[in-house]
Amino acid sequence: MQLLIAFIFLTVSVNALVEFPEISHLKSKSSPKLQTQAVKDLIQRLINNRSSEFEVYIDESIGPKNRNTFQLSSTENGIQIIGTSGVAASLGFYYYLKYYCNGQRTWAGQQTELPPFLPVITKPVKVTTNDQFSYYQNVCTSSYTMVFWNWDRWEKEIDWMALQGINLPLAFVGQESIFQRVYLSLGFTQADLDAHFGGPAFLAWSRMGNIQGWGGPLPQMWITNKLVLQHKILARMRSLGMIPVLPAFAGHVPKAITRVFPNATVTRLSNWNSFNDTYSGLYLLDFQDPLFLKIGQAFIEAQTNEFGTDHIYNTDTFNEMKPASSDPSYIRAAGQTVFNGMVAADPQAVWLMQGWLFLDQGYWKPEIVKALVTSVPQGRMIILDLASDTLPIYQRLESYYGQPFIWCMLHNFGGTMELYGAVEQINKGPFIGRQFANSTMVGIGITPEGIHQNEVMYEFMLENSWRSQPRDVNDWISTYARQRYGADSPSAITAWKLLMRSVYNASDNHRDHNFIVIAKRPSLTNEDQDKGVYNRSTNTRDFNHVLITIRPTPTYNIKSDIWYDPEDLFSAWNNMLNASFDLNGSELFLYDITDITRNSLQIIALQFYSAMVAAFYKKDISTVKEAGQNITNLLADLDHLLSSNERFLLGPWIADAKFWATDDNESKLYEYNARNQITLWGPSGQIHDYASKQWAGVVADYYKPRWQFFTNWLVQLIQNDSQWDSNIFEENILSTVEIPWNIQRYQYPTTPTGNPITISKTYHEKYRPLTKSLFFRKLWKEAETQQLKQTSESLYYRKMKILQRQ
Repeated sequence: MQLLIAFIFLTVSVNALVEFPEISHLKSKSSPKLQTQAVKDLIQRLINNRSSEFEVYIDESIGPKNRNTFQLSSTENGIQIIGTSGVAASLGFYYYLKYYCNGQRTWAGQQTELPPFLPVITKPVKVTTNDQFSYYQNVCTSSYTMVFWNWDRWEKEIDWMALQGINLPLAFVGQESIFQRVYLSLGFTQADLDAHFGGPAFLAWSRMGNIQGWGGPLPQMWITNKLVLQHKILARMRSLGMIPVLPAFAGHVPKAITRVFPNATVTRLSNWNSFNDTYSGLYLLDFQDPLFLKIGQAFIEAQTNEFGTDHIYNTDTFNEMKPASSDPSYIRAAGQTVFNGMVAADPQAVWLMQGWLFLDQGYWKPEIVKALVTSVPQGRMIILDLASDTLPIYQRLESYYGQPFIWCMLHNFGGTMELYGAVEQINKGPFIGRQFANSTMVGIGITPEGIHQNEVMYEFMLENSWRSQPRDVNDWISTYARQRYGADSPSAITAWKLLMRSVYNASDNHRDHNFIVIAKRPSLTNEDQDKGVYNRSTNTRDFNHVLITIRPTPTYNIKSDIWYDPEDLFSAWNNMLNASFDLNGSELFLYDITDITRNSLQIIALQFYSAMVAAFYKKDISTVKEAGQNITNLLADLDHLLSSNERFLLGPWIADAKFWATDDNESKLYEYNARNQITLWGPSGQIHDYASKQWAGVVADYYKPRWQFFTNWLVQLIQNDSQWDSNIFEENILSTVEIPWNIQRYQYPTTPTGNPITISKTYHEKYRPLTKSLFFRKLWKEAETQQLKQTSESLYYRKMKILQRQ
């Protein structure tokens, strides 16, 4: 059996060589000279005066066609890097930095201190990627994380992309300027567009036709400045040999379409996610209407005139929106028209589409999916299998009926902050994808809705671009810890091994939606129990996946959204503190000790919450007050911890938003966008807490007052002998706590205070004894039982599907 498995993985590289002539033109057009200089500049930005010890050359002939290859060797002057592209050479440099110099460059910082003498490569190293593409970004990342970035931050991110070997990045900045140009030329007014474009923090969903106008109107200087920024982004991406993915027209049009073009045939989409008609229910042009092709062509032409093109475009017409008809011919016409709008302006156009909508199996049955993806000539559509790490779709859809797809790790929803990963799935999944019968896999990708969290998962996942087989996770994580801290710490390695076997090893297709009690609007029955967790893939509520299940009776039961033994997390905390004696000077260690302490405290809060609920049903006012005080004290401590590390501050998020303002009105609008997205997400909490952040400032001034309000509310209910009513409570907490915080203008700090290690030690002494209680053992026992049940059911249904096929 072991020999068979070895044979399968050895033959993956052969099976993976799926070639689509239709996408062979998707390659860098930048000259070798330009790419060489771009890589040299990147290396200089990373290691400053040591950069002269690296020679860089671009030579396409050293590797196979449509793959990135790098070659490393030692010379008399240092290290020679030859790459088939700028991205390949950058990946080669990072490979050397990690595996010869114990270095690392991540979102939280970098460990790039080189040894006095560069390690010698005794035998030249040559590595070729498995696939044609390595993709990056979810369409939501541009809003949840990148919305307020300036050029300095974008430059760092593009450097990171190149080091990770990403050659197919989404480039969505500045598109409102192009749409504005096209719509104004067609007779729409600026007032029409003010009602159409969303505010800065909500543009992702405005672009997808989910909402309109919310958070706006979009100031003209924002539109203009983002156009300028996009030029810089594209120039840098292309100089490194990347293939930027630009937007296209999906068919969503301003409401004023009925005035400007009274004879146009349009359909009004349903409202999205509890937004009312003011902000949702967009108009969609009929796919047979000639105006659709006219706008589609005009947009690509205007965009190409402004930015040039690399012939690949992303657009999603039905993302989380149910089409007007389930007739395959309607869906086929939709696909043909969207694609034809691209081709009319660019005959070499390739459509890159997110496959997220296909998770809704209620509508997107195989015949409907096939009608859409085969409406485009084979090879001219690439589908992002958006959440292959937990919910791969390509298997159910027969490799998308012959269209190429990219195996993606979604991982994060809303840019939330919880330690989470599915390491076994991402360790083996891409290899399974390549060896799948008649596989059309052409790449791997990362598609997080937000970044700046769980960096270990992204380092691990992106190595799949060149790894020849799954890794031994224990060996890999030991090396990772050395690279991250630039030192060999047994305690740190032990901590990471504990995390990788537990927190980072969700093996039950668990998706991390950050259902963390302290960051959710407090409730007795929990709103997710009452209303169901919103399933963004199906536009429905899921009553099976809940954070806290509490029966509103004296008999209650709490089940946390936990997939691991909490003691593994707490033990990792112990070991990281032990490692602090050796690693206290490491920027990345300070980030990690803050992150692990943060996650430990949020889990400990569950015990206080459980006590509060039990006391309420016993009408025990003193215990409700005590439990409530414990939660608010913990939140104060958590805010104190987070204040000690710049990566966990609210201040920079708001400061970055206000950076783009040209007057106080714009400053006020941008700050409101920044605050609203991470809290209420809508005028009255339509998607509240979905993009919640555990940042200093949010914790102290938003979460803590909510829990104080909740505690007092429960006490008053007991005193008045009243029943819990979630609707009344939500109305009151919204008006008393949540909306006031959204509209305030307090200037939060942008620099940290205090030492994360010292603070972590203090709270370890205070809270670690509490983790020995039976509560956490019961919590894990219930979670373990639920996982076994889910696994059993999963195996049962899998067997039934096999039998049905037979």
